[in-house]
Amino acid sequence: MTAREILIAGANELGISLSVEQIQLFVTYLDILKLWQGKVNLTSIKDNKEIVIRHFLDSLTIHNFVKGESRLLDIGSGAGFPGIPLKIVIPSIDMTVLDSTQKKVYFLKDVIRRLRLERTSAVWGRAESEDNGVRRHYYDFVIARAVGTVDKLVEISKPYLADHGKIILMRGKSGLEEWSNSTVVSKNFRLLKFGDLVLPYSRRSRVILVVER
Repeated sequence: MTAREILIAGANELGISLSVEQIQLFVTYLDILKLWQGKVNLTSIKDNKEIVIRHFLDSLTIHNFVKGESRLLDIGSGAGFPGIPLKIVIPSIDMTVLDSTQKKVYFLKDVIRRLRLERTSAVWGRAESEDNGVRRHYYDFVIARAVGTVDKLVEISKPYLADHGKIILMRGKSGLEEWSNSTVVSKNFRLLKFGDLVLPYSRRSRVILVVER
């Protein structure tokens, strides 16, 4: 199967029917990623099929946990995962992608411009910093993809949450165990729902934790 075929079939497996336009946006995204890879270390994965599986499809595993018209903040977005793929499949969301590496933010701005993604912004800064320019108490969802501990991610995410906002944590197969062992977090937040799945065309496990105050 080609990378395009894996993208389409894998998205279908996740309950997403991609339009012709969305498929082309992903193809262009992949092209831009490969073009920039020579200048910036965006991902250690070089194979197109693996990029589709481990970045694009992995990003889409949280699709069913996000509502349209919501405001989302993707912390530590890197090369745009999961924020940009989510924006492609749910164009009605208002997306902010945040990363502490300036060159990666330049890349993200180029992707946003070339894909003509509306209501999407890339911000350079650390989530822990109070002067990074990202609005506090504003976002319906704050997303973090397998970076840092559960405790740390919840701690740095909570200042950005609007009332009744939720944090979506994308973890590995031990995600529920990590939550259970996180005594500081469990006192102030509750596990609202979770997903446990195997990534399409991969044996990798993905546990998704959705938590709220």
